[in-house]
Amino acid sequence: MKKLKKSGFALFMVFLLIVAGCSAKEESKDTTDKKGKSTADVSVLDKDWKEIVSDAKGSTVNFYLWGGDEGINRYIDEYIAPQLKKEYDITLKRQPMDAVEFINKLVVEKQAKNNEGVMDVLWINGENFKTAKEKDLLLGPITNVLPNFQEYVDADSPDVQYDFGFPTEGYEAPWGKVQFVFTYDSSKIENPPRSLAELEQWVKENPGKFTYPAPPDFTGSAFIRHMLNETSDDYSAYLNGFDQKLIEKEAKGVWAALNRMKPYLWREGTSYPQSIAQLDQLYKNGEVWMTMGYDEAGTSNYIKSGEFPESSKTFVLEKGTLANTHFLAIPYNAPNKDAAMVVVNHFLSTDAQLKKMELQYWGENTTLTIDRLPEEAKQRLEKIDRGPATLTQEELSEHRLPELSAEYVEWLERGWIENVGNL
Repeated sequence: MKKLKKSGFALFMVFLLIVAGCSAKEESKDTTDKKGKSTADVSVLDKDWKEIVSDAKGSTVNFYLWGGDEGINRYIDEYIAPQLKKEYDITLKRQPMDAVEFINKLVVEKQAKNNEGVMDVLWINGENFKTAKEKDLLLGPITNVLPNFQEYVDADSPDVQYDFGFPTEGYEAPWGKVQFVFTYDSSKIENPPRSLAELEQWVKENPGKFTYPAPPDFTGSAFIRHMLNETSDDYSAYLNGFDQKLIEKEAKGVWAALNRMKPYLWREGTSYPQSIAQLDQLYKNGEVWMTMGYDEAGTSNYIKSGEFPESSKTFVLEKGTLANTHFLAIPYNAPNKDAAMVVVNHFLSTDAQLKKMELQYWGENTTLTIDRLPEEAKQRLEKIDRGPATLTQEELSEHRLPELSAEYVEWLERGWIENVGNL
């Protein structure tokens, strides 16, 4: 009897060993990705930078971003991509897509527990970043690992620490700075309006010659926030966290002003451009005499390319225009995390940032701290011509407004649809 018990126990132990072995094989199988690399390897955020660069070689990085500007597209395709291939053996592929779309795609992938997606780097900011961070869609605090961020960026600057009032905590790296300006055709407009009251009067005197993109388009949404600044006595009150009662009260003036202008807009306000690209096209065609956008040097760029008339100029409102920083981030399920880190770091190099300021590509401002730049880079910066329609840095700085929190942005977008767009 004892022998039978011992024999049974021995067989049971053999069975457990077989099960454990199978489990170990399954675990080993589950922790190997499509490239044969172990997913149990150390996180890219804990690696030495030299190791990251080495592991990035031979990778293809899919960069998801808005693709509506040819200068930006050429900057990436013709300048950055060849550099990355030559210096790091990384192939960069630009994937045009609106931020809302790729954030929604990430949400679906997260819900499906898809731990290896197709997106490597994202151009992101504002409410889209807030959504991505709150839903745990991003890799983590990448700026702690990026050498160029550590060397050239002021990490304590408010426009780096916060994105539309939401703390970045290193989950995104600052790629560029822009300020909102209005563009007008000086051959048709002698003195552009510099306040909401003047704009309202001008629109009524020139029916059909003004419009703005419909929110939640990024530019159209910003135009609404400018109207809030114009109708509010204390814009700084919106910088202290979301106040439902305050915005409900103050927004009434915004809706009233926009609805007063509505019958005098392009197509009598029965429809709106759906994007800044559509508004720019209306301006190019002469259907409207003004356009707008987050790109203080964009008009100069369009003049140079022959798309805007040479009589185009820019202006800011007396009470100010919004300025913000836009960022790069890496999704939680990026298939090529090492290479994505190298790409983001390269975008923060002095060469890439200064080349981006040139009109032949983009013309926007740098996120690098000027005092931290090497002397050669400072001299190169001073020689950059930002174009005939670009306002001076002094005038832009004097009229710079901080962005509202994402909660206000979202509330105003919904409010415009309910109180203006659907009427």
